Amino acid sequence: MANVIVIGTQWGDEGKGKVVDLLSDKADCVVRFQGGNNAGHTLVVNNEKFIFHLIPSGILHPGKTCLIGNGVVIDPSVLIREMDLLLEYGLGVTPENLIVSRYAHIIMPYHRILDAVREKRKGKTKIGTTGRGIGPCYEDKVGRNGIRVHDLLDSRSFLEKLHANLEEKNFVLHRFFGAEPLDPTPIAEEYLAYGERIAPFVGDVSEFLHKADQDGKNLLFEGAQGTHLDIDHGTYPFVTSSNTLAGNACCGAGIGPTRIHKVLGIVKAYTTRVGAGPFPTELLGDTGIRIREVGGEFGATTGRPRRCGWLDMVVVKASIRLNGLAGLAITKLDVLSGIPTLKIAKAYQLESGQRDTLPGESDALQVCRPEFEEFPGWNENLSTVQRFDDLPANTRKYLAAVEEMAGIPIAMISVGPRRTETIILRHPFDNP
Repeated sequence: MANVIVIGTQWGDEGKGKVVDLLSDKADCVVRFQGGNNAGHTLVVNNEKFIFHLIPSGILHPGKTCLIGNGVVIDPSVLIREMDLLLEYGLGVTPENLIVSRYAHIIMPYHRILDAVREKRKGKTKIGTTGRGIGPCYEDKVGRNGIRVHDLLDSRSFLEKLHANLEEKNFVLHRFFGAEPLDPTPIAEEYLAYGERIAPFVGDVSEFLHKADQDGKNLLFEGAQGTHLDIDHGTYPFVTSSNTLAGNACCGAGIGPTRIHKVLGIVKAYTTRVGAGPFPTELLGDTGIRIREVGGEFGATTGRPRRCGWLDMVVVKASIRLNGLAGLAITKLDVLSGIPTLKIAKAYQLESGQRDTLPGESDALQVCRPEFEEFPGWNENLSTVQRFDDLPANTRKYLAAVEEMAGIPIAMISVGPRRTETIILRHPFDNP
């Protein structure tokens, strides 16, 4: 028995979906514990592409229980759309393989509208949110004004909270942003219908996980976004609205920290970022464009092109510290094939001198100049390689440098988007 958390070590989009999908083979339960449909996991299975925003990646494996924890904010229309899409592919979603926490908060129409009008008002200073209403929903959660899943199952409770929220939200939307106020009647009809649809899937995720843990089941916790988008420890204010660190798996799913055995960090072989915010190793020329095109670096949720740059080990080492990582999974290594010279940032230069730790302030990170170590590239196609020793010599040197700088072992290496295009060195569910 082992309980494993999978975390992104950069600014999201590290390829967590594929890794979770692979690890789900040995997991009994797969749990999503934070974020919302601002996250997108792209999987390629039997040449079919699946993009999930809320349902954990493990849903593609028969006999697994997928759970959406209390720490997630849920847009019920998106959840239902994903369920219907899976059904079209012959993958039935039932109360036996999907449980939604009754204590998760619900994204309402006014959350999405507030998200959009705020970004528009900020103009050039906007953060670059997905506009899905994630931040405003978390605001209501912290402000104790939120509507939770169980409220959708109780029409009286839902209507009371909807009217109370709209009294404030309509005032702000109309008087401050100049937007049209919202009518509660169609919202109530829409959301109470959602409640009827998802009612069979609603349960107590914490209690379910406690029993599964006692029964010796393997639990896999799936993080969304990346470490440096964490609301407390990320590049604030260019962050998401939830805690993306491994520690939040306990809060966002309702399980004690002593029940976690391993944390695996996902590291893209280069670095990407979506939206605004500091990015010391960003490549603005032809190499960055090449990486974007070859790597398909466009957002699964928004379609936005991602900013691309060299691998930044200062960023990764901060993630190792913040998450207590036991090992790394390197993804998209194949994208680097054909680049003559590769670079890895091992430290930063500031006016005050060199540092190999990440500044806590975005302004400080913005002026950091990366100090690179260069490595010869390789031209070989990696997608057919099944063993580490069969990788090109220069590829192995690149990975050895990553492992040495990280100070922890590489557990997995992804050399392509398919399940079979993976080299597993140390499976996190073995020898916990």
